[in-house]
Amino acid sequence: MTTTEAAPAQQDSAPAPPNRGARFAVLVAVFVCAACGLVYELALVALGSYLIGDTIGQASIVLSLMVFAMGVGALVAKPLQPWAAASFAGIELALALLGGLSVLGLYAAFAWLSLYLPALIATALVLGLLIGAEIPLLMVLLQRIRSQDAGSAVADLFAADYVGGLVGGLAFPFLLLPLFGQVQGALLVGMLNAAAGLGLVLTVFRRELSKRARLLLIGASALVAGLLLGAYAYADDFEVTARQALYSAPVVHAERTPYQDVVLTESVSLSGVRDTRLFLNGDLQFSSVDEYRYHEALVHPAMCGPRGRVLVLGGGDGLALREILRYPDVREVTLVDLDPAVLKLARDDERVSSLNHDAFRDPRVHAIPADAFSWLRENRDRYDVVFVDMPDADSTATAKLYSAEFYGLVRQAMTDRARMVVQAGSPYFAPKAYWCVEATLRSLGLATTPYEVSVPAFGEWGFHLVTQGSTPPEPRLPDDVPPLRSLDADTLRAARTFPPDRARLPDLRPSTLMHPTILDYAQGEWTNY
Repeated sequence: MTTTEAAPAQQDSAPAPPNRGARFAVLVAVFVCAACGLVYELALVALGSYLIGDTIGQASIVLSLMVFAMGVGALVAKPLQPWAAASFAGIELALALLGGLSVLGLYAAFAWLSLYLPALIATALVLGLLIGAEIPLLMVLLQRIRSQDAGSAVADLFAADYVGGLVGGLAFPFLLLPLFGQVQGALLVGMLNAAAGLGLVLTVFRRELSKRARLLLIGASALVAGLLLGAYAYADDFEVTARQALYSAPVVHAERTPYQDVVLTESVSLSGVRDTRLFLNGDLQFSSVDEYRYHEALVHPAMCGPRGRVLVLGGGDGLALREILRYPDVREVTLVDLDPAVLKLARDDERVSSLNHDAFRDPRVHAIPADAFSWLRENRDRYDVVFVDMPDADSTATAKLYSAEFYGLVRQAMTDRARMVVQAGSPYFAPKAYWCVEATLRSLGLATTPYEVSVPAFGEWGFHLVTQGSTPPEPRLPDDVPPLRSLDADTLRAARTFPPDRARLPDLRPSTLMHPTILDYAQGEWTNY
């Protein structure tokens, strides 16, 4: 959100500076400040989506608070108009310091203090207040340079403001994040913000400042620059330290991709057992100690019947692939996962590739880095077995992968006799979300059978076995099932029995793209744990 409209200030009687390019300089400053303001805003939203996962909630908090504060800031700036140049310089220094350090500070509040939400609210309010004060002061400065009616001044000012917002909005995802990351990107923008504000005041409006004021501004700008440069130099070490504070085991691999935060940890118990864990945006994906319990339950009950062509949606760690490839009559497996970095990690990192038995190097495997929803819309192939192994529906990005529309696309990729297994979260920790998946599948006329297993790293975890037709499928193991560590016929039969306090919940609404009810269920339930 760029700066908001404020009532044009009355013309000041100060003499116009002699600089013939002064008007252009003011508009350039407006452009840069607007771009920086929008970057600060987007950085807060992006950080919240990484750390919390609730993109809509984070965006709503940041946008609403900042817009409100910007209106307050425009009013607060009115008494400062007689000292517009000095006030603008001071505001830009404060904005550069707070905006530049905002991501670093909020990350620290999340990692060490568990005060992320209060810190976010305070940061959004103060940033909005400072951004809102910019336009009234810039209006005064513009009118001091050139005598023009209020309507023309407003038009010039807001044209530069909105174009700056466009540039800032595009630069954040396509330039700053890929090249510098969130922490260092925000710090660079803070430096640019300070340079634009101070450069304008100390050149074009230098005569309006006393010698003492100029010295104070130069000293303050040197202090702000030193703090931002020092934070930039320390940013990499800070990220490593803060990230490690979030995990109990040593972090052995970490990267922030355009899609998510990918972290691999590894520890060794006193008995010598090695535990490798993968986290995506802070959510545990597997523990090497017990992941076989999850993946055996996910894969083998669906491998009865035709299985020549298999489709895996998600599962970029390759652990489900490992189980699928144990059947020699599987001719080809297509795996679609969003993040190329996860696929690369699973293929090239020895810690993960040893767990998946180098599944991605099997010639039967075709791995596609793509959004599963978009890929399914273009897909014309049909498969004998489909595994939907997606992250839990705890964010808007993942909720669409549990919608009726998504499952409708999956059904189009299934042969008439195909079987599908959907990981559906925990029937114990999030029963409404778990049974909502079944309600959504059944709303499409699909037949479902729920079952659950115990995975110590997760707790009780559940799946739905799905077929086309009216008869619910019976989970069973193939006659030629390879040796398994945790699953046999008796265990699988027992897995269909749910205790009374976790029995099927009736009358749950299906989840759709326009009404992602599973997101409401999941967020309401997981907050208790």
